[in-house]
Amino acid sequence: MSTYQLAASADGRLPLGRLRALARGHGVLITAGAVVTLFVLAAVLAPVIAPYDPNAVDPLAVSQGSSSAHWLGTDDTGRDILSRLLYGARPSLLAPALVTVIAGLVGTALAVSAAWLGGWYDRVVSGFLDLVFGFPGLVLAVVGAAVFGAGLGIAVATLSIAYLPYIARVVRGAALRERSLPYVSALGMLGVPGHRICLRHLLPNLLPLILVQATTSFGYTMLDVAAFSFIGLGTQLPTAEWGLMVAGGAPGIISGQPEQSLYAGLVIVVFVIACNLLGSGLSHRLLGEDR
Repeated sequence: MSTYQLAASADGRLPLGRLRALARGHGVLITAGAVVTLFVLAAVLAPVIAPYDPNAVDPLAVSQGSSSAHWLGTDDTGRDILSRLLYGARPSLLAPALVTVIAGLVGTALAVSAAWLGGWYDRVVSGFLDLVFGFPGLVLAVVGAAVFGAGLGIAVATLSIAYLPYIARVVRGAALRERSLPYVSALGMLGVPGHRICLRHLLPNLLPLILVQATTSFGYTMLDVAAFSFIGLGTQLPTAEWGLMVAGGAPGIISGQPEQSLYAGLVIVVFVIACNLLGSGLSHRLLGEDR
């Protein structure tokens, strides 16, 4: 049986014993995946499950604590914190997802093509990745905002460039090892074009590694996006976004009303930890790493 599959019973259902064995062996992976899935569902279903309009101001309910009307309290303008957290999940998850997808696709294309072509092209790509790797993602995003103006789109564009090396450098090394395997030489001797070998053989064998790298990078990307909004260069008010909520609630910490910053910071921390644990679990499951 493949390590990537669980055998199904004759009626198509997974045996209960196998499910229990999976839970025992991969409990952290399942828990982290469930947390990530829960956050994604919260973002998708925000208009259905949010109790209030996230931008509705209530002057009579300013900076209230938890209550039956507002489960997590209200901010300094009377807006419901729970509703803003649910709606804030949308830009907070969408921007890192776009960065991860763009960096993953472009980085993988550069890595595989560099490993296959080699020579001067490989040296140019490697030099470019090393150069980009020397710039912290947040610094590059701030430079982009200074040149093109603030906004979440600038953060996505600049962070996509900044995160290229995080995926491309690892994938390139794996692609070089895959390129040297005998089956690649055999396919070449049979006259299979290089692009077909890359697309139909190299890339599928590299997908588990790409998935692990992308999952781990997603969490770190969220931190950068939140930090970008925290300093006022990303999402702008009144749009709800977790990093912006942490910044907006900062004055309340001094006055003994830390709910907005506390809850927004907590969901960021929980999601990033879940992404890291999910990436670690996938590395054990898909790559067989025992670290």
